[in-house]
Amino acid sequence: MIAAASVLRTTATSPVLWAILGGFLIGALITLAAGHDPVSVYWEILQGAVAGPNLAESIARAVPLVGMALVAAIPLRGGMVNLGGDGQLLLGGLVAALVALYLPAPGLVRLAVAMVAAMAVSGAYAALAAWGEVRFGVPLLISTLLLSYPAKGVTSYLARFPLRDPSTGMPETFRIDEAARLPVLVPGTPITWGLVLLLLVIAAVVFTDRRGTAGYELRLRGLNSRFAAYGGVELGRQTVRVLFASGAVAGLVGAILVLGDQFRFTDGALLSPAYTWSGLMAALLAMGEPIGAICAGLFFAALQTGGFAMERATEVPRVLTLVLQAVIILLLAMRHGLRRQPSGGR
Repeated sequence: MIAAASVLRTTATSPVLWAILGGFLIGALITLAAGHDPVSVYWEILQGAVAGPNLAESIARAVPLVGMALVAAIPLRGGMVNLGGDGQLLLGGLVAALVALYLPAPGLVRLAVAMVAAMAVSGAYAALAAWGEVRFGVPLLISTLLLSYPAKGVTSYLARFPLRDPSTGMPETFRIDEAARLPVLVPGTPITWGLVLLLLVIAAVVFTDRRGTAGYELRLRGLNSRFAAYGGVELGRQTVRVLFASGAVAGLVGAILVLGDQFRFTDGALLSPAYTWSGLMAALLAMGEPIGAICAGLFFAALQTGGFAMERATEVPRVLTLVLQAVIILLLAMRHGLRRQPSGGR
């Protein structure tokens, strides 16, 4: 039985490994076509990701990226899709900034309340999309994506006009004082206590997925939603709960970025690194499995951090790392698509 489980795990992970190898091979061909040595380019990516102080940069970048990978992976585990990570991230960041700025309480209280409020608001906003599917039949794929646009518009307006700090020339709120910021975890690095919060979230998600009843029911739904409903799973309530949990994680990521790195909410600053879409690709690479999504998120974070060093050292644009991410996902999708094709179809 142990041997069979090992074979199953190897079979499941081999397409991912082949997709990664294929992606790097295609990246090498692109690099050669541009007149650069792929070995030196990949070496610079590796050094730029893990050598010396670059490792701390990779870890700091991995916190929001892995967090957004979980945002996508949690519903994907049950065959649901949350494409509204951008809007949920923005709402969490803005709510965290407002609570940290204006709540009349000591700094640590403002920090704690800001985190909880960000998770609650973003979770409720994601659950709104779930309610739309359960009550009115609007697919999550559409509702989560479209609800991002009102969130972007409202947060942009508030940062540009009523909440704007007039002392700067940027569309941003006032600066959060040090008492309400996330403390630095490792002195001299950008790593904050947000890493600890993320590790707690990871532990909760993995434990629920592997040991909890809710995780079992979610996996069952991902395999066969009709069978899950027949077995007593209330799919409507489950949809709302899962989307709330997914949105709450996105809100926490927004709060970590605002309270631990930017110290104010700036219009567009949370979206420019594209954490949502990199996280979605990581979740797709892992096919919704939480531990796989975490590993893929770490891999993409290291790849992106190394891309900055590669660009400085070789003059190859760091967009190559984004191309690698896209090609890897595309190859994985092609592999699964070919496996599903009937052998004797027309």
